[in-house]
Amino acid sequence: NGARIAMIETGGWDTHAGQRGRLGAQLNGLDQMIASLKTGLGPLWGKTMVLVATEFGRTVKVNGTGGTDHGTASVAWLLGGAVKGGRVVADWPGLGDAALYEGRDLKPTVDLDTVIGSAVASHFAVDPQRTMPALFPGQKSARLIDGLVRA
Repeated sequence: NGARIAMIETGGWDTHAGQRGRLGAQLNGLDQMIASLKTGLGPLWGKTMVLVATEFGRTVKVNGTGGTDHGTASVAWLLGGAVKGGRVVADWPGLGDAALYEGRDLKPTVDLDTVIGSAVASHFAVDPQRTMPALFPGQKSARLIDGLVRA
């Protein structure tokens, strides 16, 4: 009867310079944190969904100091035993110059609000038409992604 929702925030992801070494260390720490969560939850991991996301993306190309600057699109991961995983749920625009948004960023194809709202509605078996306006009152559409959670 413990918490059903938890949030963990980590810093150090704003890699404007020296990204290669810094990003490797950050991802290793994230990997260890999720592995510890899985171990700590034991059999409850099978009912768990973890969302890993950032509030801003990074540019596609490296800047002059070996890092990347704030960009438009990013990635969100859904992990855990409750997740119907092993796939990418998005339209891949590519990284070629012609495919870049404003000539510098990965082109967004799915907004983070849609990912979060769809995941929450599916995981907690809540009506998505009520979930989206409750979580994101200003959002105009209630587009949802089906099949994120195991049946």
